[in-house]
Amino acid sequence: MRFEKSIERDLEKSGNIFAEVLTTYFKKMKGDSKRQVKIDYIDSLVSVIGGFIAMIAIGFIAIFFGYPMALAPLGASCVLVFLMHKGPLSQPRQVIGGHFFSTTAALTVWSIIGHSLFTIGLVVVIVLMIMLITDTFHPPAAASALVAVNFELGWGFLLVVMIGALLLVAVSTFYNNIFQKRQYPQHWL
Repeated sequence: MRFEKSIERDLEKSGNIFAEVLTTYFKKMKGDSKRQVKIDYIDSLVSVIGGFIAMIAIGFIAIFFGYPMALAPLGASCVLVFLMHKGPLSQPRQVIGGHFFSTTAALTVWSIIGHSLFTIGLVVVIVLMIMLITDTFHPPAAASALVAVNFELGWGFLLVVMIGALLLVAVSTFYNNIFQKRQYPQHWL
């Protein structure tokens, strides 16, 4: 804090605009104060059990079809869908649509131009644009796209990802609504 004040005093004396801009830039990196979050341990336990049930079912499908690498992005989706079930990124449209559009776009690009570092970068750009245009923003879906391209998995991977995403939404819908304080989804479209 004293360091910041001394920098501000020096800037006021010198009038150097570059130093002022630089100081403002670095102050942004300090962040805001950390807010205290009260954790509901019972609700968290309910989420963990739901995620476990969903991942067992998804894992069985992924391994049966020979695509165990689908577990990583779908596991990340489980974190959002069960721990953040009220969040906008956890709703069925985002989960199902995000995985479908991202994986389809990635496999299409890979089919046309093959596997390279450029392909991976291009896939990220295309996936982000598609998610924004279709309002299906779901970060784990971008991981599905990158896994598809990086491992050169082919179109069978799309089937496994979609079965997994649909299964995740179905398990979450049935499981979360058993509990009085939980509702999933908040909206479908």
